Amino acid sequence: MRISRTWTAAGQLRRWTAAGPVRRGATAGALVVALFGVAACTGTAPGGPTAAGSAPASTGAAPTATPPPPTPTGGPPAAAAQVPDVLRFTGTTLTGAAFDAAQLAGKPVVLWFWAPWCATCASQAWTVAEIAPKYRDTVPIVGVAGLGEQRAMKEFVTEFELAGTTQVDDRKGALWKRFKVTEQSIFVIIDRTGAVVHQGFLDGEALSARVAALAGA
Repeated sequence: MRISRTWTAAGQLRRWTAAGPVRRGATAGALVVALFGVAACTGTAPGGPTAAGSAPASTGAAPTATPPPPTPTGGPPAAAAQVPDVLRFTGTTLTGAAFDAAQLAGKPVVLWFWAPWCATCASQAWTVAEIAPKYRDTVPIVGVAGLGEQRAMKEFVTEFELAGTTQVDDRKGALWKRFKVTEQSIFVIIDRTGAVVHQGFLDGEALSARVAALAGA
């Protein structure tokens, strides 16, 4: 290559070739080309997107646990009390409501057989009216009215304040015959097992003591 040297007006030495002056820009251009060549070998440009198929970055949040199903509470429902034969009867009360003695199963029960014209029944009525509400849930007392007219029976209930006590209308005598009652006033006491533990007369004091004992048994 033919090289000539000249001096510039400022006194600097300037090199020339046949093709003209040698410039620094050529050297810089060569460096840029080299850098692009290196990048092409990696397959990914610096700072480019993540390669396909790579796992996503973890968010750091813990997975939400599914709560277990609630545990059922309470035991099985209580079994209904077995109905003894002595309480397998139905009737109608003096107020016209249906009565089913089976609903009294499992409890001590007192059946009171009375007639509206009976003086002894009247003397016992005050005791029944007094204790029946107290033992309604533990020892139910059920009156069985017979041997009379319905009107007289209702007047008896009103006079002796027995409206809060179940009174079965037995004008036909079906229940009196069932329990073999031939006179009044008679109390039939049935314990919680269905056994008849008393059938006969009781004065007010004896009736109160019997009912209290049954309630505490």
